[in-house]
Amino acid sequence: MNKNTLTAFVLMGLVVFGFMAYENYARGNQMEEQAQLDSIANIEAQKEAKNRLKEQEKKAEEKADTLNPLFEARQGKVATTVIENELLRVTLTNKGGQLQKVELKDSTYKSLHGGNVVLFDGYDQNMSLMLDGKTANIVTHELFFRPTDVTKNSVTMHLPVAGGSLDISYSLKPNSYLLDMDVKANGLEGFFSSTTKSMQMEWTENMKQQEKGYDFETRYSTVTYRDVAGDTHELSTSGGDEEEDEFDEKVKWITYKTQFFSQVLIADQPVSVSKMSSTQLEKGSGYLKTYKTAFSADFDTKGVQPTSFHFYLGPNKFSTLKANEEMLASGDDLDLQSLVYMGWPIIKWINRFVFLYAFDFLSGLGLNMGIVLALLTLIVKFFLFPLMKKSYISSANMRVLRPKMDEINAKYPKKEDAMLKQQEVMKLYSEYGVSPMGGCLPMLIQMPIWIALFNFIPNYIELRGQSFLWADDLSTYDDIINWGFNIWGIGDHLSLFCVLWCVSTVFNSIITQKQQQYAMTPEQQQQMGMMKWMTYLMPVIFFFSFNSYSAGLNWYYFFSGLVSILMMWFLRKTTDDAKLLEKLEKRHAARKIDTNDKKKTSSIMGRLQAMQEKQMEILRQQQEQQNKNNK
Repeated sequence: MNKNTLTAFVLMGLVVFGFMAYENYARGNQMEEQAQLDSIANIEAQKEAKNRLKEQEKKAEEKADTLNPLFEARQGKVATTVIENELLRVTLTNKGGQLQKVELKDSTYKSLHGGNVVLFDGYDQNMSLMLDGKTANIVTHELFFRPTDVTKNSVTMHLPVAGGSLDISYSLKPNSYLLDMDVKANGLEGFFSSTTKSMQMEWTENMKQQEKGYDFETRYSTVTYRDVAGDTHELSTSGGDEEEDEFDEKVKWITYKTQFFSQVLIADQPVSVSKMSSTQLEKGSGYLKTYKTAFSADFDTKGVQPTSFHFYLGPNKFSTLKANEEMLASGDDLDLQSLVYMGWPIIKWINRFVFLYAFDFLSGLGLNMGIVLALLTLIVKFFLFPLMKKSYISSANMRVLRPKMDEINAKYPKKEDAMLKQQEVMKLYSEYGVSPMGGCLPMLIQMPIWIALFNFIPNYIELRGQSFLWADDLSTYDDIINWGFNIWGIGDHLSLFCVLWCVSTVFNSIITQKQQQYAMTPEQQQQMGMMKWMTYLMPVIFFFSFNSYSAGLNWYYFFSGLVSILMMWFLRKTTDDAKLLEKLEKRHAARKIDTNDKKKTSSIMGRLQAMQEKQMEILRQQQEQQNKNNK
């Protein structure tokens, strides 16, 4: 076999084996592609089988739904009905047969962005009724009602069920903020279970921000309720972003409250509340909090007696709340006026029977509310002037007796003689019939008034929207400067009335400190050094606390401080120190106090002097005993 023949056989072998390898590779790819096609076909078949099963289940559900007595009630399109009276325009939706929008028509109350105040709109509010049936449960917010018997101020939301109906009737009382609501079953005795005696209710609402100051309005917004014992309670407003209470308590009414407006659900028969919650919403969202209440009410399944409620949908104005409560025929003392917060019991009575009538009288004169606050300040200062004068004269007595006190200080320069020095000072006060405590009583009397107005002014709705000087709304802060971003402790603005009040407070503190120092020994003045600086620091603390407060409140405090400074100036100018000292000397001569004089122990200073003398005697005996022991 030659070389060429061998080469030919090798090449033929390579061709044969190459072709066989190619055939095996191509067959493998073909089998793999077929396997993929088979897998895809299998998946598609599985999907088709699932779709057929879903279709069968859907048809079965639809068939079951057609047998459900509420099947037709689940079908429909959303539509609205409007009823109104002189003060309210209420929009109701057929989806759930409930309120959708409440607008206050009184032009006195303007919204934050102009126009009338809208308490809620759209999906801000939801009230669902839940009733247990034999074969199906009624959950009203899922069902479509039909408006019937529609008039200008009333409508009945009609829900056909199993040959009968569930009707929710709404009616506005004339010239009021009251909306009546009756829930009644008609011909549904066979629908309900024999154990159904009540209906469950769930009331949820996102509360709109109505005022400029989010933080301030949030502080006065809460869920309030009144129990059957006649006590009013509120869900905590200071526990954080969310508050929730679980309890089983009968209540007469439930209120969703903001600073100046309330929505009150009043039950003819007390309802059982199981849960209340309040969740604070983000600043800038246009809302303050989300309120949610779950409760149950008695329900007559035979339809003999409707379950009746009343809504108060209006302003937190004392006289308005009282007048609307009187329109209700229940005869119960609901005390809706308590929604206008006036402080703790003693403070509350001051506000309710003094400042409320004073404000109403002055505002009834048609004056600007800034002028009303100024006049109220002058009235308060007029009645407090005798006490302020007494306080000033007490300090003036200390001032004219200062040379005699300096003599006592010079007589006892040593620290170990401090008790003797104090005894001499007390004796001096007693002999001249003066007291360093005389200036404290007027300050204590003014404190309840200060606190009363602190609670009253921010909740007095008549200040809302009232402008004065540079403030466009006395019920909220007067942002003379607004830098548009938040600074910790200050906020996004600067309130000029707050600044002016803090400055006037500093001047008042300086004047008070100068008056008090005359009644103190050098040691006492040194001990009071820290307290002195604290009085200067307080206005700074006030600034950080009150920068977001009501401009009306800051204006009142500023004007009150300014009047106090002028009164102190007037008293200083009209007080003759020489005549005052002459009067004290005459009193000293007339008293002729000796150690056995009963008057000495009948006065405060006399008792203080007696106590100090007793302490000195005890100290003297202790020193004598110590000297004997040393010997």
